[in-house]
Amino acid sequence: MAVERTESPRDRAWIIPLTRSAVALVAAVIITFNANHSPLLGLLVFGGFAVLTGVLVLVFALLWLTGVVRTLFAAIGGVGVVTGVAALLLHSGGLGWFLTLVSLWAVVTGVLELYAGIRSRRRLPAARDWMTIGGLSVLMAIVFLLVPPDFAKHYVEEGDQTLTSAVILVGVFGAYAAIVCVYLAIGGFSLKWGAQDQAVEEAGPDGAEGSGGTGEPGDADRAGGPDRRGADERRKGVS
Repeated sequence: MAVERTESPRDRAWIIPLTRSAVALVAAVIITFNANHSPLLGLLVFGGFAVLTGVLVLVFALLWLTGVVRTLFAAIGGVGVVTGVAALLLHSGGLGWFLTLVSLWAVVTGVLELYAGIRSRRRLPAARDWMTIGGLSVLMAIVFLLVPPDFAKHYVEEGDQTLTSAVILVGVFGAYAAIVCVYLAIGGFSLKWGAQDQAVEEAGPDGAEGSGGTGEPGDADRAGGPDRRGADERRKGVS
């Protein structure tokens, strides 16, 4: 008889990367389809993104993780909520404030998530996703630090437009959100399908209980073939 498998909270862990992916999708869409890549837009979008992502990560840490990894993700969620609230409350802080908050958030959360992934890479299927997202966050922080805040380049041929550091940095954050959206969506569905496959393997095929034979007709006869033929020959000799 196949034993029914009880669903554990970890079987639903795929929900977190998918919801994080949805938050990143909203941020990427807002920035992509808005021509005004101003620091105000960047702070508002980043603030909402950081707060929602931070809350999701905190829930994930409290419900599904244990030990040091739980502490790491709780810290990631806390940093996200704090920096997100700061961005929303001081959304008129300008480019310097946007640059400071995003860089700080990306460095701290990126390093912590990268470390959590490295620490759990042999135990948890999601560890590879954590390492990738952490690395992307650190990479974005490096880009933010490399772009000069006062950068401005005027293009007459393109309809008298000016490329500024604000346009570049807000665009970089939008690109980061788009990449995170796609990667977390793939990771979330992979976790979901992996959990389903594991449940099927643990449940086993129907009718697994039995003598352990193949279940094909004639197995018992083949197992005792020589003895049975000898007994038949002796009965014929007696008769």
